[in-house]
Amino acid sequence: MSAGPARVACIVPAKDEQDRIAATVTAARGLPGVETVLVCDDGSSDATAQHAAAAGAVVVSHERNRGKAAAVESAVNGLGVLEQRDRRPEADVLLLLDADLGETASRCAPLVEAVVCGRAALAIAVLPPQRTAEGQQAGGMGLVTGTARRGIEELTGWSPRAPLSGQRCLTRRAFELASPLAPGWGMEVGMSVDVLRAGLVVEEIDVDLTHRATGSDLASQLHRASQLKDVTRALAARGLVRNQLRDLSADGVSGLLKRFGRGSR
Repeated sequence: MSAGPARVACIVPAKDEQDRIAATVTAARGLPGVETVLVCDDGSSDATAQHAAAAGAVVVSHERNRGKAAAVESAVNGLGVLEQRDRRPEADVLLLLDADLGETASRCAPLVEAVVCGRAALAIAVLPPQRTAEGQQAGGMGLVTGTARRGIEELTGWSPRAPLSGQRCLTRRAFELASPLAPGWGMEVGMSVDVLRAGLVVEEIDVDLTHRATGSDLASQLHRASQLKDVTRALAARGLVRNQLRDLSADGVSGLLKRFGRGSR
């Protein structure tokens, strides 16, 4: 970390979040140390970009949806352009937030503090149990989370509580070490593995955040299937197949289902 107060840039990937993005941006802008909020509108079909800009974010846009990891990378690239154009000092710290946190994004200060003070190179939020808009307990059978947790543990020896949490703060250096990011929904898993393998400290922190939770309907299950595909690809790309998970190479996702599907929570 450079001398003097840390400079924090908040990165928000967003798709079709016009109802929540303004509140998320406003809350993020009020966090200690945050100088800039950059939103990547990832091919939205609504007014996400306009609402983000009106709330004070710098917006970069994808004409078509390219996935979460690509949106984060585009926003960080946009940050670099701004820094060079305006000859401003480089941001030391990046705060990655999901677009649907709304006003609860204001509670992410503990993540920033952990990185700014040098306690961790990557701080990850552990959210409380979430509920859907209908009041039901969110989540499915835990297959994706279990796969991610066990895969990270196989590769690094560290067992995370929230392997898929998108609410993360990390040093610019840690982000560079994790780049290029694992595609799509594998971004968080790949980032955790890469940062740990670089010998840096990762810390999980309980933060009282709420976001749009998925239930057990068909759309939610399809979303989890997409997550599982990206997570298994991120793990395989980092050597999980070489660590006695040969089943994956034979039949794609089913190999990891055999290994991690039983007993996941």
